Amino acid sequence: MISYEELEAQNHKIAELSNLLEHVLTERTLCDNGECCRIFSNYMEEVNQHMEAVERNLYSELLLSEDPRIKNTATSFMGGTVEIRRIMKQYITKWCSKSGQRFAFDEPGRDYDLFLDDSNAMFSIILDRIQMETEGLYPLVRQLQMEQQRAA
Repeated sequence: MISYEELEAQNHKIAELSNLLEHVLTERTLCDNGECCRIFSNYMEEVNQHMEAVERNLYSELLLSEDPRIKNTATSFMGGTVEIRRIMKQYITKWCSKSGQRFAFDEPGRDYDLFLDDSNAMFSIILDRIQMETEGLYPLVRQLQMEQQRAA
């Protein structure tokens, strides 16, 4: 099982990358930089790896609980994961070139300002999710584990 420290370190890295990219993408000239696309690709991979780690390590324990509140929390977070993945896939399809070497806001029918809005919206959703995990999911799992230890 992954430790809370590892999950929190992943969250910290994702938050740092979100904040960095949110700032860098406001400079249109930096968006065409291959390094910017590499950082963005790394960011998306970090988010995916984190969501997979949470799925593998936390949800099953919550879903086995007899407490409907705990099960509902797990179900809600799982639904949120599906929605975040959908948003990320839609973003990549819309804004990333097929080569992955540049952002596609300069293609016909695309607009840099809309690209920036979509980027900031996605970063915001992911940062909100990190906060909800830290304030809601992790404490709930810890509480459940302590209750199980007391019962054993």
